[in-house]
Amino acid sequence: MIETITTVNGYVNGIVWGPFGLALLFAAGLCMTIRNRGFQFAHFAHWMRSTIGAIFTDKHITAHTSREDKAISQFQSLCTALAATIGTGNIVGIATAIISGGPGSIFWMWVMAILGMMTNYSENVLGIFYRRKNEKGEWAGGAMYYLSDGLGSKPGCKHLGRVLAVLFSCFCVLASFGIGNMSQVNSIAGNMQSAFGIPTVVTGIGLLILSALVILGGLKRVAAVSEKIVPFMAIAYIVGALIIVFTHITVVPAAFAAIFKGAFGLKAAGGGVLGYGINMAITWGFKRGAFSNEAGLGSSVMVHSSSNVKEPVQQGMWGIFEVFADTIVVCTLTAMVLLCTGFVDLETGMMLTDVQGSALAGEAFATTFGSLGPKFIAVAILLFAYSTVLGWSHYGSIAFEYLFGTKATVAYKVVFVGMVLVGSTMNLGLAWDLSDTFNGLMMIPNLIGVLALSGTVARITKNYIDRTFHGAKIRPMWSAFENYQEEEEADEQAKKTG
Repeated sequence: MIETITTVNGYVNGIVWGPFGLALLFAAGLCMTIRNRGFQFAHFAHWMRSTIGAIFTDKHITAHTSREDKAISQFQSLCTALAATIGTGNIVGIATAIISGGPGSIFWMWVMAILGMMTNYSENVLGIFYRRKNEKGEWAGGAMYYLSDGLGSKPGCKHLGRVLAVLFSCFCVLASFGIGNMSQVNSIAGNMQSAFGIPTVVTGIGLLILSALVILGGLKRVAAVSEKIVPFMAIAYIVGALIIVFTHITVVPAAFAAIFKGAFGLKAAGGGVLGYGINMAITWGFKRGAFSNEAGLGSSVMVHSSSNVKEPVQQGMWGIFEVFADTIVVCTLTAMVLLCTGFVDLETGMMLTDVQGSALAGEAFATTFGSLGPKFIAVAILLFAYSTVLGWSHYGSIAFEYLFGTKATVAYKVVFVGMVLVGSTMNLGLAWDLSDTFNGLMMIPNLIGVLALSGTVARITKNYIDRTFHGAKIRPMWSAFENYQEEEEADEQAKKTG
């Protein structure tokens, strides 16, 4: 039975994360970039000012909502989304990409990230536009809502939209237990045992208690913790990585040269055959670009949709910044650390060590920080992975709510917290493979929805650009739900006044 499951899973995984799935992700990013006229390039300064720049100039970006308001701030939504995306993949995944695809894989990771910015942007725009209020007065949004209400509103697509919404939700719930929970805490427990000698069961119990205190408190508590963990962990890791890069500053030009040469086969990955080297560089670069920032999977939109913002494009720009911070900044710094510290032959792309994964990152940090290097990485993985658990608890909760209703989410959260202990103490090889597959399967219905509604995204974007840059006096395209409410209220008022 297990062999059959493994075989079927391997086949499905090969389709989802093989040439078909990666080509679909690439095509979606390219399509949304073209349809929105290269928004991430044309308005680079604007979206930087409106996101990270606005944190220092606009108090409404970081201001907490009132106790009665169930929404979270824009900054909290970003931190919660980054909590879920900045995980072990930003450290272990980059090491795997360089080992398997050579330095050239980093270039293709950048390409996927640049296009993924517009996929993530589009998801967030649709998430805000089609979100709904649940029984508790909380915003609920995500791929399942723009599939059922957006795609489902098109002629002949009512049933298709609903079926895809249910499939997406099912895949999301299953993925949340694997990629968003057990795999993360398993990495934490293993690293804490290796670096500090802490038994995995002790780590598991500690994480179980911490997770229960935060997750069972609801989204506002998850967001409150995320906005404290994410900036601290990101800044600490970036500073540590920059110290290493500047310590090896003379090697940086050669590292960048290796990335560009490897990307186009001037030096094959691992010294292999030219065509094979290019193929591996592209494949692993695209995979890491997709895995690290999750653009196209439809995951982070579920927390972005809970933001206290009316303007879909505003939240879309936070989606662009999310991908920029996760991949262009954090993943690139990890890659430079690994390439500059002597573990890769920059001429051939061959690895000069058998050490892999987090251990390789630990050795790289040890070149500058000595014995503190592996401990630094262990703590970084602890923070990265734990924050991922918090973020994915919300994703799974929203998907579960769509399937079974708001009240049922309590049961989901209790089970989710309980799986933390299971993940920290068990060898879950098959579970990791299955969660990888379910994570990828989320992409298929989500991208169908994004591509089918690309015209809606383009119209919302044009509406915003016309109002913001050209001073057009036109009605904003905010939320389909809010516009409907406004029309209902206007009709009621018209009836009263005769």
